[in-house]
Amino acid sequence: MTSMELRQALAGLLTLSMFIMLGNMVKKDHFDPYFSVDVEATPSTSGTVTVTGQSLATVSHLSKETSKQTADSLKPCWNPPMLKESEQSKGFITFSLTNGPEYHLSQIADAVVVARYVGATLVLPDIRSSKQGYRMNFGDIYDVQKFLDSLNGIVKVTRTQPPQASSNGNLPTVKVPNRVTEDYIERIVKPIYQAKGTLRIESNFPSSLIINSTMAPSDQKKKKNLMNPAACKAMFGSLQLQQEVQEVVGSMVHKLRTWSQNLNGKFIAVDFKSEMCDAQRGRNSCYKADEIGVFLKKLGFGQETVVYVTQLRWHSDLDALKNIFPKTYTKESIIPEEKRGKFLNSEISEYEKVIDFNLCSESDVFVPSLPDLFYTNVVAVRIASGKNQILVPSDEIASNNAASASDFISPYVSQKTHFAYSCFC
Repeated sequence: MTSMELRQALAGLLTLSMFIMLGNMVKKDHFDPYFSVDVEATPSTSGTVTVTGQSLATVSHLSKETSKQTADSLKPCWNPPMLKESEQSKGFITFSLTNGPEYHLSQIADAVVVARYVGATLVLPDIRSSKQGYRMNFGDIYDVQKFLDSLNGIVKVTRTQPPQASSNGNLPTVKVPNRVTEDYIERIVKPIYQAKGTLRIESNFPSSLIINSTMAPSDQKKKKNLMNPAACKAMFGSLQLQQEVQEVVGSMVHKLRTWSQNLNGKFIAVDFKSEMCDAQRGRNSCYKADEIGVFLKKLGFGQETVVYVTQLRWHSDLDALKNIFPKTYTKESIIPEEKRGKFLNSEISEYEKVIDFNLCSESDVFVPSLPDLFYTNVVAVRIASGKNQILVPSDEIASNNAASASDFISPYVSQKTHFAYSCFC
């Protein structure tokens, strides 16, 4: 065989090897189920659990079930008719986004439904921090152009504040219940809008959003959980992070996945803030960090599991969780160093809330400690993206030696009672 033939043969072998490697990479990235590495929880001298290559039946079972659910991907089934020119009035609806992205989703939906029903032009909102008097532009967090494009034909939107809104004191303000109905708009909102021409609305979130101690939807919510098609479009199709914020969130997700390679690049996000639990009254209103740690350990998650906690900075309440899962992190330890000054600024908490909401929405497993609007709307986003691994802590696990993770899937998902299911099919 000549030297030329040898070189050609060698080149062919290298090319074949590259295709085989590429095929394995594609299979790994797109077809292997969550937690495909078998692990077993075995006692160790330190009192934690050890990850081995044998079995973690409960997590593996959860993986198969939720992978099947994810495979049956949901598609948007809202279809609001395009708004006709004849349905447009000359008035405006103004509003603000407040209290973090879990509220923003609902506030956007309410504003779009109201503006569309009365035929008003929706004014691009500002973002108001919990700090008194501090305001941000919509574009500081969200992509303005994508917002405008997404609502094209659904409702008319303007970037410019109407003259009447130069001072909020000149505008009548109407509070509307979250997930406002057309009947309420017709009876309460429309008469004031027709009399004034421009109106400011505020979404009202009743205390009943704290559902109950088991984080299960009430019977009343099970009976009627429908969403207005325009609200669906607004809630799930209009808010996208602007580039810098998305890059920060993306880098943090990538870092957590990189650190969790022993579990096939998956990580758990736990919504826990010590001050939130301290503010709650009653034993079952909030699960503490140590209780969540015991819950996850009982389900078979090993000590190599990577856990992200929404607490801003490390707090002594997290020590017990870290003793069980040494790879437990807060945003302070994983945010890019050069972004820390801007995004973890104690004077502006909005960026911190955006990071928490998006990491909990994108994590492979989400664990809420409190049945609040954050839990409800993170679940909404996860349902929309097919990320159904949402585990709700429960005291029942203490007496259940054969606990399975699938037994603790959020009832929003296991019973399909979440309002998001009326937006997707």
